[in-house]
Amino acid sequence: MFVDFFIRRPIFATVCALLIILAGTVVIPTLPVAELPDLALPQVIVTSEYNGADAQTVETSVTTPLEEAINGVESMMYMTSSSGNDGSSTITVTFNMTRNIDLAAVDVQNRVNSALGLLPASVRTTGVTITKASSGFVFGAGVYADRGQYSSLFLSNYLDLYVRDAIKRVPGVADVFIFGERKYAMRLWLDPDRMAAHGLTAEDVVNALEQQNVDVAAGQVGQPPSPPRQDYQISVRAIGVPGMVVIGVFLAIRLIGELYAWRKGDLRWR
Repeated sequence: MFVDFFIRRPIFATVCALLIILAGTVVIPTLPVAELPDLALPQVIVTSEYNGADAQTVETSVTTPLEEAINGVESMMYMTSSSGNDGSSTITVTFNMTRNIDLAAVDVQNRVNSALGLLPASVRTTGVTITKASSGFVFGAGVYADRGQYSSLFLSNYLDLYVRDAIKRVPGVADVFIFGERKYAMRLWLDPDRMAAHGLTAEDVVNALEQQNVDVAAGQVGQPPSPPRQDYQISVRAIGVPGMVVIGVFLAIRLIGELYAWRKGDLRWR
């Protein structure tokens, strides 16, 4: 038989094997990579943030409605999800090998849009992100300060501003994760007794912050049409009152009175 020929001639079989290995080593660099079969299953990742919520609340209010909407999408094999105590929700949808990843992302996007009305308002405000990615990591790097002059918060913020977007623009990179990411933020401690005395709730404080923490377009001075002697056109920037938030009707009335006295020419706050 054909096999017996090589068994009886081990030296000849070894030489043939070495020639095959040598030929493969020479040919591999010239193979077109685009024609190689895909080994990893295509995946679509759905991420969202529910600020201030614990894992159970995120699971009930965000993850479950999205899973119910995404379940049954065309060519889906299985789906995994996780809800964190930091308010994060991550859903990974895995498709079969023959499914086009771009069409799969569009199908998932349509399913997510149908469930947006069931999500909390804060989740809809921050948005639901859908990315095409694979669960395998290609590269990992550690960033630190040589002499410890920068804190972990500073380094995390620097990576988010200047490094993350640059790496995302590299061809073939789907997403960049910063483990242990930290961001600059402000935390407010509320006095329940004083809030109850004014008839306010935590939601009133949040709504006041959202309404007043905005950049207002104040317009321009001297914008056409203008008098003939108007030579300059100046843009106006509204800087507001630093460190002041108007919450409730009584505080709003008191602040309006102070501003009125100042406009009358009194430079001292009353």
